Amino acid sequence: MFSKPFVASFEGHEDSVCSLERIRGRLGCIASAGFDGKIIIHSLSRRVTIQTIYGAHRGKISGLAMAQGDRILSAGHDTSIKLWALSLPNTDDGDDAENTISDNTRQDLMAVDEPPEREPSKPIVVYPGKTPFNSIHHHRYEPLFATASNGVHVWDETKTAPITDLTFGGASETVDVVRFNMAEASVLASVGSDRTMCLYDIRTGKAEKRIVMQMRSNALSWSPTQPTVMLLASEDHNLYTFDIRNLSTPSQIYKGHVSAVTSCDWSPTGTEFVSGGWDRTVRIWHEGDGRGKEGQMYHGKRMQRVLSTLYTQDARFVLSASDDGNVRLWKSNAHERLGVLDTRERNALEYRDALKKRWKYDNEIGKVLRSRPTPKSIKSAARLKRTMEDAAKEKEDRRRKHSRLGETNPKAERKKLVIAVND
Repeated sequence: MFSKPFVASFEGHEDSVCSLERIRGRLGCIASAGFDGKIIIHSLSRRVTIQTIYGAHRGKISGLAMAQGDRILSAGHDTSIKLWALSLPNTDDGDDAENTISDNTRQDLMAVDEPPEREPSKPIVVYPGKTPFNSIHHHRYEPLFATASNGVHVWDETKTAPITDLTFGGASETVDVVRFNMAEASVLASVGSDRTMCLYDIRTGKAEKRIVMQMRSNALSWSPTQPTVMLLASEDHNLYTFDIRNLSTPSQIYKGHVSAVTSCDWSPTGTEFVSGGWDRTVRIWHEGDGRGKEGQMYHGKRMQRVLSTLYTQDARFVLSASDDGNVRLWKSNAHERLGVLDTRERNALEYRDALKKRWKYDNEIGKVLRSRPTPKSIKSAARLKRTMEDAAKEKEDRRRKHSRLGETNPKAERKKLVIAVND
């Protein structure tokens, strides 16, 4: 109840931050990009900026993806993809011969409100495109990456033109997000503005399956422990988990947001996931807990609409990028103590957690565990949403009551979501 999940805030962007990416092999490093055309590499442990790539793109950078080695791909609305070399320290602490500066100098640099203007950095390779790119994701093992624009295209790092066009036949809308499967790396999925979710296989070079939903999805994420499970963040304020072996109905619906959900990401453990939405909140969900009763809800007075969320590689922290130009670091477990714990303290904390788990079904104790400090605006929006849902349910009951017997049978909410499945 009295936990403080907020850890730190990373500044440096002059506009909205819309993309976050983990640095492969670096536990304490992440990359961020936004509408200001700048890429910043942050050190989470020392809370400083490791590297800044000025003028990476003209306008919005819509996606980041780690390539093989210490290189990163960026895709922008300027119809180009660029491959950059990263100057990373030898350790996560930031101690490197090239980047080592004294503490006094670092404090002086951090005290400057606006960094001096610098010349744009030069990329290793530039991949020209014909339309603005909305998303990019790299293959886990091979030097391939996929992009989403007016279609889904697969690129080779050694070639400046796409090698495969995976666009579903008859699809003419914009593709918003594309993601490779983490276990079966040749399978990828995409969501588009035409309310569809498509599955592709780069081995066959074609789309395998497509579903049409009631409302469009804004983000998707593959489960790291269950290769057939994917998570969708929808415009209807909900999140859905699907098993690709049966796409006719979602396996679970997660309700809690009061506005459109814009981002989602699985924990490396596969037991939790984080989501961010237009309601300016970050929520952590336990798999299978559709109502989020045991999850966490993070918010701040200055935090605006959340555009991207990300788990760290050790699953201890959560990152959020919002419309106010800040990247915020939160604890994935709000009441977890940071720092080194001796054996006695660790045993005491484990004993308290065991007590809470044992007595969580008690009315009074469960009420304390489920209590969440909620902003007044979220409460008002949730109250209005419940009123609208109750009115729609009552209208459906009245229509069924005044119809012929068997003409309008009640339909489960899960079965209403998917309109069509195309093979």
